[in-house]
Amino acid sequence: MIPHFAIRTAVLAVVAVLSLVVPAAAEKRVALVVGNNDYRNIPRLQKAVNDARAMGDTLRQLGFTVMAAENQTRKGFTETLLAFDQIVELGDTTFFFFAGHGFEIGGENYLLPTDVEAASAGQEELVRDGAMAAERVISRLQKRGAKTSIFVFDACRNNPFEHAGTRALAGGGGLAAMTPPEGVFVVFSAGAKQTALDRLSDDDSNPNSVFTRNFVRELAKPGLNLVQIAKRTQFDVRDMTAAVRHLQTPAYYDQIVGDVVLNGAAPGSSGERTIAVEPQSPGPQLAGLPPVNPAPRLLAPDSTNAPIASFSRHNGGWTVAISIADPALAISWRMGESGDFKDTGFLDTLDQRTRKRVPSPSFELPADAPAATLQVRYIDVNGDMQGPFPIRFEPQAALVRDQRKILDLTSTSWLAFREFNGLLVYYTHLMSYRCAIREMRIGIDSGVPDKVIKLPPCNLKDPVAIPSDAQVSLKLPPATKSVSVELTFQDGSVSEIKTFRR
Repeated sequence: MIPHFAIRTAVLAVVAVLSLVVPAAAEKRVALVVGNNDYRNIPRLQKAVNDARAMGDTLRQLGFTVMAAENQTRKGFTETLLAFDQIVELGDTTFFFFAGHGFEIGGENYLLPTDVEAASAGQEELVRDGAMAAERVISRLQKRGAKTSIFVFDACRNNPFEHAGTRALAGGGGLAAMTPPEGVFVVFSAGAKQTALDRLSDDDSNPNSVFTRNFVRELAKPGLNLVQIAKRTQFDVRDMTAAVRHLQTPAYYDQIVGDVVLNGAAPGSSGERTIAVEPQSPGPQLAGLPPVNPAPRLLAPDSTNAPIASFSRHNGGWTVAISIADPALAISWRMGESGDFKDTGFLDTLDQRTRKRVPSPSFELPADAPAATLQVRYIDVNGDMQGPFPIRFEPQAALVRDQRKILDLTSTSWLAFREFNGLLVYYTHLMSYRCAIREMRIGIDSGVPDKVIKLPPCNLKDPVAIPSDAQVSLKLPPATKSVSVELTFQDGSVSEIKTFRR
């Protein structure tokens, strides 16, 4: 029996999903993203859930209504697909993303739920009965009348059924090549029979797999069609994995007539062969589990040149960093709907594109800045004013998002050992970014974190400061060899289990 605390699955509230009333709209965008980490009988994965969240965030920015599901059992997967079926209508654009274990049997590809049995040689039917056929997922969405369907499978990992001392189930790593029906575009994280890397090395702290980190970046770029996105991802992934002497070239299978551009029109396109699928405002969030908060959304999503803002909190207040795709001669901003705009100033650097000084891409807000809509505008290379573009600022959500990002990037620093009147393990780093943490658990000489460490409440006025009376370390038995840690974040998502050794 697996202890209940070792099984942390995100249960999809299918009844709630089915009760949602989704307004009928021609050619709307809907997506289902699934990430499976917590496999019970085969090796667990570390980044599949993060991959699904990253993909979901990107798709929301592209105007998709996103249903998110994590750690799906066979029954849960079936119910999730049934719920997704109900919102797909004639003429829709659908996007399906799966990150987890996949397996090929006899040329057919299967997506493995978390409760799939650990099969061995001669037990292929056990897997077929307990898994979801990828081709079946494709066909059922086509039967719903979707006009354009995009399927992305980051599931080309090693054979999950290999066990020392036993004959493995027949089938290699990776998925088999497929020929999808018309109107379907399929992307694999690796070529047929290749295996995909979660990370480039033990020092690779990126929260996403090698494929997904590249794919979501290309997917978000304006003006690219699906083939361009796939080709660019191929090049980047192949280049990165070749550097560590691994062959991984993502594959794509295109049966769409014409081009599909999800983020704006293709540059220089006459429109004759381009399916310009225009973004819509994101629909209702359909997952039972709260999603990772996406980046601050522009309130004018129809502009492909709109700036993007990121907010970071420090002792003195907030730094707002503005990213603009086009060259800019000046940037200005204001808080709210009225008042004067303030220039951000200039850096002592020349922009090679304009041969003029680079406008400063950031400005400061006070620590007590209230929730409001920022108005950002800029002067383009022709001297024309672009904007203002409204960007919503929510201090508490921005703080949690910023601290979560820091924790993801510094996961190797979560714990530290020290000898001082005995053996101590310090969690000072986690204490500093506790505003993003709902619960912290550790396991002493165990890979299963089962001890809750109480953290003080978040202080929104001085979030990084550690209270003087707070405990920042734990005394350990002298013979302790390792400590594992698992975080539950404020949005309900759960980190990978990190193990720290003396």
